Amino acid sequence: MTFNLRQVYAFAREYHQKRDSQKEIQYGTAGFRSHADNLDYVMYRMGLLAVLRSRAKGGQVIGVMITASHNPEQDNGVKLVDPMGEMLEQSWERLATDLVNVSDADLEGQIAKISTEQGIDNNEPAKVYVGMDTRYHSPQLAKAVLNGIAALKGSVRDFGIVTTPMLHYFVTCSNTDLAYGLPTEEGYMTKLLTAFKRIRGNTFAKGNYTNKVFYDGANGVGSLKMLGFVRKFDRYLDVKVFNSNGKINFNCGADFVKTNQRAPHGIPEDLEPNARCVSVDGDADRVVYYYTDEDGVFHLLDGDRIATLIAGYLKELVEKCGVELEMGLVQTAYANGASTDYIVNQLKVPVACAPTGVKHLHHKALDYDVGVYFEANGHGTVIYNAEAKKRIAAASKDESLTQEQRDAAKLLLSTIDLTNETVGDAISDMLLVETVLHYRGWSLQDWFAAYSDLPNVLMKVKVEDRNVFTTTDAERVCVKPEGLQDAINEIVAKYPRGRSFVRPSGTEDVVRVYAESETKDGTLQLALEVANVVFDRAGGVGARPELAKI
Repeated sequence: MTFNLRQVYAFAREYHQKRDSQKEIQYGTAGFRSHADNLDYVMYRMGLLAVLRSRAKGGQVIGVMITASHNPEQDNGVKLVDPMGEMLEQSWERLATDLVNVSDADLEGQIAKISTEQGIDNNEPAKVYVGMDTRYHSPQLAKAVLNGIAALKGSVRDFGIVTTPMLHYFVTCSNTDLAYGLPTEEGYMTKLLTAFKRIRGNTFAKGNYTNKVFYDGANGVGSLKMLGFVRKFDRYLDVKVFNSNGKINFNCGADFVKTNQRAPHGIPEDLEPNARCVSVDGDADRVVYYYTDEDGVFHLLDGDRIATLIAGYLKELVEKCGVELEMGLVQTAYANGASTDYIVNQLKVPVACAPTGVKHLHHKALDYDVGVYFEANGHGTVIYNAEAKKRIAAASKDESLTQEQRDAAKLLLSTIDLTNETVGDAISDMLLVETVLHYRGWSLQDWFAAYSDLPNVLMKVKVEDRNVFTTTDAERVCVKPEGLQDAINEIVAKYPRGRSFVRPSGTEDVVRVYAESETKDGTLQLALEVANVVFDRAGGVGARPELAKI
């Protein structure tokens, strides 16, 4: 080896010590997240793991993103990005968990174990890209990551403050020999802006669509980067940025708007009714739209609505260009049943359901030539496989096709360039939504009128042990405790268009109960009945679920 593992241990003990009192943590879909004060040793070890992962992948670039996304300001986190911009491979999530939770004394042994099991040659080069969000503690935590990379002799490119999707994009660009684009912030912006302007042409307003949008940046990196886009939009899009210099995610951002079903704090006081508004989250990988009408009623257009809008547009273009492609849309069990009905019965697009977590949706979307996936929280994108891109490109140049078919294929190619296929990207997704609304000449009211959401509610039930719960069918069916699902089915059958499922939390002894039905009162009662069945049959603790607490 070109280094001594004892030095890795010594560096950990001196600068990035893991205290014995620190609790075990687990790598999940969001990587590691915790209060920022607890993460120094975690960051150091993820720097180590990124180097090992790069070597295991033949020296390809691995990304390390320091962010806690939509979490409050005091939190931070870290996650690794695999070579094609994917989330970290699931088998390596276990390695990450093991590496972070061993004592300092066992650290070198754990690294040696991973190297042996994965067949890693630590004399080989390793490349790691690092990015961070705007939290005040991110720079210090980034230093710990950089120290971990240096300890195992990896090379590093530190991008500083970037959105999470930008880092995914940079990693993909580098590992495709720049075929996906240039791995720089300027390269990222230029690719999206060029495609957006090419599609929009010289018509800035169309039908009920106007090119003015109000953008809530969640006081995070999304506001910082959008201000850069604003300087280059010219007349193509008029974006007014607010929530750009306060406490990250505090009373603002996509998660606040989605959870509270109301506009964020900080929104301009003189905002006219029906103004088109958009909120992103702290690291700019989620986006939701909304407006408040003349009567002061708030209307949310979340990830379900974004998925239906984009899927309808893409289906139309695919049909117009005459290319045979299999298209599908992937949702989670939390998707509103009305959106699923609309997609299947109106758009005629197949729908698949995946477990909660964007990595599951991304994986399922790969089953299609064109796979659209969004979680209701606004996290999602579109994936086009290589064969689909090849066929669309060929159609755009095929003289045997009509001009309308060739034009549709060219428009589809530009739409692909506007899409960050590596991961959900709030800025890319926003530009996609703006493109489709402009194409259709729609206002937000027109978009909202496509279908009516079923009333729905999400509540929590505290239980003694969440591990007694096992689910299947993309978390829609509860297998254990035995008999619980039968009881839920009996309750659901009483409510018109009723649907309910339960799933354990991944972080606390809580079971989440989702319910929807034809009426608001019915939905509340359905949720309450299911919650009480869970409480009675599955070790509920504390106060019994009550209607007033839903």
